Amino acid sequence: MASAREDPALERCFKAHKAAVTSVDFSPHGRQLATASWDTFLMLWNLKPQARAYRYVGHKDVVTSVQFSPRGNLLASASRDRTVRLWIPDKRGKSSEFKAHTAPVRSVNFSADGQFLVTASEDKSIKVWNMYRQRFLYSLYRHTHWVHCAKFSPDGRLIVSCSEDKTVKIWDTTNKQCVNNFSDSVGFANYVDFNPDGTCIASAGSDHTVKIWDIRVNRLLQHYQVHSGGVNCISFHPSGNYLLTASSDGTLKLLDLLEGRLIYTLQGHTGPVFSVSFSKSGELFSSGGADTQVLLWRTNFDTLQSKDLKRNLKRLHFDSSPHLLDIYPRTPHPHEGKIETIEINPKREVIDLQISSPPVVDIISFDSTTTAETTVRTVPVKGEESCGYFLNPSLTSPECLPAAVKKRTDDTSDLPSESQRSIPLAVTDALEHIMEQLHVLTQTVSILEQRLTLTEDKLKDCLENQRKLFGAVRRS
Repeated sequence: MASAREDPALERCFKAHKAAVTSVDFSPHGRQLATASWDTFLMLWNLKPQARAYRYVGHKDVVTSVQFSPRGNLLASASRDRTVRLWIPDKRGKSSEFKAHTAPVRSVNFSADGQFLVTASEDKSIKVWNMYRQRFLYSLYRHTHWVHCAKFSPDGRLIVSCSEDKTVKIWDTTNKQCVNNFSDSVGFANYVDFNPDGTCIASAGSDHTVKIWDIRVNRLLQHYQVHSGGVNCISFHPSGNYLLTASSDGTLKLLDLLEGRLIYTLQGHTGPVFSVSFSKSGELFSSGGADTQVLLWRTNFDTLQSKDLKRNLKRLHFDSSPHLLDIYPRTPHPHEGKIETIEINPKREVIDLQISSPPVVDIISFDSTTTAETTVRTVPVKGEESCGYFLNPSLTSPECLPAAVKKRTDDTSDLPSESQRSIPLAVTDALEHIMEQLHVLTQTVSILEQRLTLTEDKLKDCLENQRKLFGAVRRS
């Protein structure tokens, strides 16, 4: 190992999810972390110590994927309830729901300019949506089994997808055609993504492997077999020189793509690890798993002197026609017993990983297609007080968001801590909350009365018509 490089270190452990964590994603500015879980909730963590965390309640089944938009003013989430939700990531968490597929949705991904969203589903289709107009654009059909993941290339011209049909497909977003197809005879890819410069794709295999393909020459560049369980997720470092992997064997692995070898094995989870993600700056990364924990790690890499994957690709000699013997590396990389590989187990080194869990605020979003209100309430965590109620019209169009969202985000980061709050203010908030809830109940009862009156009127009309009909029948 180079002396300039320090080992990754575990910084914090977040515990609030009640079931396995399926997806993690950093906000563009790196101050917040969004997580999704089997418990049907999203969590929005503020990385400032003791800042409040928000639990977004809206999905009716497992949340499978979550991602921030490139500007950070929206969160997209996918769920087994067959819907996709768009959330405003602040203390109110307004959301808009749309039925995206006819089966569970497995992934969501924004294009780099934030204009489009691609979704992948167990209905075997991939769909692309326009975010500015919030409408469906087109579907991509070629997979013959569940589609696990779909991602835009950095320039938005391509989409990569993987499916249980054991194929990874590349799609052209201009002509909506499949332009490339990589097949596997053993397992299938659980997750795929483009490297930062868009020249390569990496796949996380159910057969315990990680593969990197150069899509310009359609050939396998690197093939790693460093895990003893299925690989569930991967994340490229922003430099493109490193790749993080998360596996059902309970470990994270860090691969050096320039040297073509495993450099770190990270242990911190007590079960399968389902998700991993670098922050946009590469200084931090996060992981989530079946143990319900969200772990925040500091990367501690040196600032790499603009070495990028291109230098590595030149070294790989891929000019000749692709052939199994020409693939580099020529064999999988077990890396067993290599001294260069460093194993990090923070449980042995860090005494107190759970730095007093932050207070958690529940934000409940009802479907805006019904009588759309959003109730903001708190759960009894560390004595946190109620936060009020507000009506939720349909989610504002993205053109109108930046200024308002910026203000809300600032509000979120500067919220007063628990100790700074006065009891009278808490009582006032609680009373206002109760009054607003009573107002909602009054409105609901009023609507029900109106509907009952309409029903009675219609019933009277029906009886009158029936009486006339009987009279006409008797006369005839």
